[in-house]
Order: sequence, then structure tokens, then C-alpha cells
Amino acid sequence: MTVDLPRLLVVDDDPDLRELLCEYLGKQGFAVDAVGDGQAMQQAIAAQNYNMLILDLMLPGEDGLTLCRNLRERSCMPILMLTARGDELDRIIGLEMGADDYLTKPFSPRELLARIKSILRRVSDQPANAASVRRLRFAGWTLDLGAQHLLDEAGVVTPLSGGEFKLLQALAEHANAVMSRDQLMEAMNGKEAGPFDRTVDVMIGRVRRRLGEDAREPALLKTIRSGGYMLACEVEALR
Repeated sequence: MTVDLPRLLVVDDDPDLRELLCEYLGKQGFAVDAVGDGQAMQQAIAAQNYNMLILDLMLPGEDGLTLCRNLRERSCMPILMLTARGDELDRIIGLEMGADDYLTKPFSPRELLARIKSILRRVSDQPANAASVRRLRFAGWTLDLGAQHLLDEAGVVTPLSGGEFKLLQALAEHANAVMSRDQLMEAMNGKEAGPFDRTVDVMIGRVRRRLGEDAREPALLKTIRSGGYMLACEVEALR
């Protein structure tokens, strides 16, 4: 019986790094393709279905942030950003553009492998009641737990990144209850938030935009001072 390996696409203009990652990740049970720029990335994605994109920030032509943003508008494929700069602003912008996680160069292949497995695991994980509850409906929106996307009242699909989906799912499953940043970080990444980690706040901003919320006066996704965040509405579980 043939087993389909998880397929990754690496986009980096460093040919030595591409070769290293293809060899290392290939030995870890992944099918890996690697290209050097955004145009080649678009061609690869058009020709092949990938489970995850590993995307360098600094690329010739269109940079990684632009490619990430454009891809996120039409796809929920998990994206791990690579950056040679440790600037927090770069990481925040990457998350705002739709990346699921980021990794600063230089990095060890083992750390990259751990990040890849973590992202793929949380994308594929289903809640314990997934067999019975398939959708969560609230305030005119429907969160599809199988397809991991959001639908409006007209049935128009809004793609969600893995992190956006996990965060909104956690809030919807605990509607009208305050969830701390640590709880939301655990739901998204399986780890607690650091004292200066703004990942949850960035993701909240992205989900608010998906819901068409006014960030200054959100009606649904409310900020609870010194507490965290809350989805302030009734949620109906649909089977």
C-alpha cells in the first residue's frame, strides 16, 4: 500500500539551504520541493497540492510578506516564515500577513522540524467531539470544523490560517467566557505566551478583520482588561 507523505514547499533564494532542507526533511518522512523565488512558488502551487509552505522573508522580486499575504487571501495552507532578521516588527508583520509561525535564521534543522510538526499537528487535530459537532454558528457566521474555514450568511467562504482557526475555535467553544492569552496560546501553539509575546494579540486582530469587526469597538471579539479575550455571543453547535 502506498502512503502519501506530507508534502512541503520550501521557498528560499539560498541554493545551499534549499539543498540542505530537502535532504534533511526528506529523511524525516516528508516529500519536499524547493524553489528560489515567488514566481517559481506560484508555478509549484498551481501544479501540486502542499501541506505546508516554508517561506523566506527576503526574496528577489516579490518579498515573502507580499507572497504570504496574497496566498492567504485564497488559501488556508499553513505558512512558516523564515527571517534573517530578529526584529520583533518583522515577526509581527509576518503574523499579520497570515503566517502561522516564524523562525529566525540561523536555525537548527531540528528546530525547524519541531516547528513543522507542531503546525501540521494543530492543523490536523480535531476536537474530541469532532465526530458529532461539525460546525459552530454564531452571529451570522459559521465555523466549519472539518474544512477549517469561516462562512458568512450567504455561504461565502473566508479562508483561515491554522492559527486563526484554532483561536476562533477555542473562543467559540468557550463563548461568553474570558480566555487568557496563555489559554489562547496553548490552543494555537501548544505553549504558553511569553511576557512580551504579541502572537495572540496579532491573531486577535486578524480574526477581527475576518469578522468585519471595528478594532476600536468590537461587538463580538471583546478585549477584557487584565483578563484576555471573549467571544461575546451565543454559539450553536451543529451536527
